[in-house]
Amino acid sequence: MADIPTLGVEEEFLLVDPESGAPVALNREVADRAAELEVELQLELTSCQVETATGVVRDVDDLREQLVRLRGNSAEAADRAGARLLAVGLPPTLPHDFPITDTPRYRDIGERFGMIAHEQGICGCHVHVAVPDRDTAIVVSNRLRPWLPLLLALTANSAIYRNADTGHASWRSVLWARWPSAGPPPHFDSADEFDAAVQMLCHNDVIRDDGMVYWDVRPSKNFPTVEVRVADVPATVADTVLFAALVRGCVMTVLDEERRGDSVMPLAPHALKAAYWKAARNGIDGDGLDLENHVAAPMLGLLDGLVEQVRPALEASGDLALVTTGLAELAQRGNGATRQRRAWGARHDVGDVIAEAATATLEAP
Repeated sequence: MADIPTLGVEEEFLLVDPESGAPVALNREVADRAAELEVELQLELTSCQVETATGVVRDVDDLREQLVRLRGNSAEAADRAGARLLAVGLPPTLPHDFPITDTPRYRDIGERFGMIAHEQGICGCHVHVAVPDRDTAIVVSNRLRPWLPLLLALTANSAIYRNADTGHASWRSVLWARWPSAGPPPHFDSADEFDAAVQMLCHNDVIRDDGMVYWDVRPSKNFPTVEVRVADVPATVADTVLFAALVRGCVMTVLDEERRGDSVMPLAPHALKAAYWKAARNGIDGDGLDLENHVAAPMLGLLDGLVEQVRPALEASGDLALVTTGLAELAQRGNGATRQRRAWGARHDVGDVIAEAATATLEAP
């Protein structure tokens, strides 16, 4: 097993009214208050969202500490600005609208993409894992594709949307797929082929710029990393740490497969799409699709199988106990989607969902 790569995590959060739970357009105000607390928040496409970013870490204990601090200080900043911070994939309540953040780039995206941009409020989580170069990032992207539905199911956290149960654990991923460069990436033979594809999309006005390459794995535009962006923002810090540790184990595993010259598993596009849909529909609480055998199987069993596949990498990084224990605990208590539905319960009161999400956002890991 090669040296343990560093990683970093970006989390997107929703800003809501403390009383009604409706999204509020206060991202600039919250970012200003966060700066007073020595936290730099990024503004997202819609003005009801902010994003945090950890520093580069090697040890997941350091990652956990940073995530706790970032969530806590961001929640404090939101409170000072008259908002509440929620780690949810989508707004549980019915929004009045999703105003676009007032920057030239975001205004242009809003004008070009219309309702796709204006019906946002979509919050994800992105894990960056260090790789030697962009061609290596493409190799990793190709080999990770069969595991992306499992990672989506693990983090599903958008079951309740617009005062209704969507019937999906990750409705965020369904809405996100409307963008022309979202979802699982195509298979590319090289970074040059990737760049040519992005240039074609930009040249033909399919996307505005290369910052709109939204595929669920991509070479990072700004860092020497591969960026895995398939997840809903997880409900808790513990869920995010579990996701990040598992992603790094997956990246280390596929890099070892490439070094050994192992073949890439054939992956039919229709099968991958079916696996994504089952992951979005069921989360961890039902069946997924075994892409090797093309049969349905319990999602928790498929996740256990993934852990076994990447066990040597998790042992090398020292993360095996964290991942196995974390997955067992998640199976018992549920992920964000499970918790949302439990809160929705018999009362069908979205206020209960908001309260549960607020508690989970700051839950001690």
